Amino acid sequence: MKKSSTVFLQAVVVLVGMVALGLMLWEPQLEGRNAHSTVFQIYFNDPFLAYVYLASIAFFTALYQAFRLLGYVGQNEVFSQRAVKSLRTIKYCAMSLVGFILGAEAYIFLFQRGKEDIAGGVMMGLLLMFISTVVATVAAVFERTLQSAVELKSENDLTV
Repeated sequence: MKKSSTVFLQAVVVLVGMVALGLMLWEPQLEGRNAHSTVFQIYFNDPFLAYVYLASIAFFTALYQAFRLLGYVGQNEVFSQRAVKSLRTIKYCAMSLVGFILGAEAYIFLFQRGKEDIAGGVMMGLLLMFISTVVATVAAVFERTLQSAVELKSENDLTV
């Protein structure tokens, strides 16, 4: 892969991370119930928002690992144990995001049902769970393939 392609993809990963962080910090102030709240009331009195911020750690960790993986690709070190470890971390982050989203869906069903319309939140959660499951599956397949390639490469290096 060309160096310019990996740098472009790394820039896209950074841009996705910046947009996600910006939306996470800006969106709570736009909610109807938070329109006239102070910053303290918005960010410290909402347990669901704290839960979302906790879950975002896995998302940003996966983005960082994707950035590192693209760096390995740019350095022609894609067949290394470090690249396999990055893919494994991305897989675990995606699986933990599925768990966090399931917890958020349970919260919506248990505590918000009847108070407000939950269909939009449930649909967004299902969509995010689907995306996270696809990412975890793709990372697992690539991890397995790359691990066998690394093992094959190390066996060939030993016999030469």
